[in-house]
Amino acid sequence: MIKVIIIDDEPLARSIVAEFLKGYPDVSILAECGDGFQGLKAIQEHQPELIFLDVQMPKINGFEMLELIEQKPDVIFTTAFDEYAIKAFETNAIDYLLKPFSKERFEKAMHKWEQWRNAKTSIQPQHANDFSGLEQPVQRERVVVKHGSLIKIIPVQEIEYLESADDFVKIHTKDGAFLKNKTMAYFEQTLSQQEFVRTHRSYMIQIAQITRIDPYEKDSFVAVLKSGKKIPVSRSGYPRLRAALGL
Repeated sequence: MIKVIIIDDEPLARSIVAEFLKGYPDVSILAECGDGFQGLKAIQEHQPELIFLDVQMPKINGFEMLELIEQKPDVIFTTAFDEYAIKAFETNAIDYLLKPFSKERFEKAMHKWEQWRNAKTSIQPQHANDFSGLEQPVQRERVVVKHGSLIKIIPVQEIEYLESADDFVKIHTKDGAFLKNKTMAYFEQTLSQQEFVRTHRSYMIQIAQITRIDPYEKDSFVAVLKSGKKIPVSRSGYPRLRAALGL
């Protein structure tokens, strides 16, 4: 049996997908979830092969939920927001169903997934199911991290600075540091350049946290934050910092 989970905050939308799936006797719906937290828990518990996922949901959206999953299932997006469709296809999502969708359109999506499932063992696109380039505007205002068994939502205003940590980025706040499986380049592109500045290959600072800039060694400086933490400022980072501060 093919294990499937439906994740959508609209009961009617979930029921439509479930009704259309009745035409597929080899499909077993293991769970129907009303938000991203429920969806994450169900995916971790059941390890489905395919999920139908809404984008715009309360608590955490569909893209944020996917970021928290290590072994991602195949995904067919179901949403009323067509502004994300092009980006979804750019990342080789299986398909993108724009609500309201017909049974015929649904069957085309399932056919596409079946073709993908049959082919992926031998010919797998390099970036299949890579959703790292998908962000909603809300994701520029917060960062969702997994902290032990908990999920923490960090507003960007609470970020003091970011630090590169191998394959992760360490997000420093007054409540402690949290790891996110992203790159510094990702945050440099995502966070507002009016609010954050990259002062060093391994550091990015929230501009509002800076109290002063002190000389450190020849041709280098440190930025002193409100917390007292001193962050390195490289030779190339110094002009960016001065420009960000209007100096």
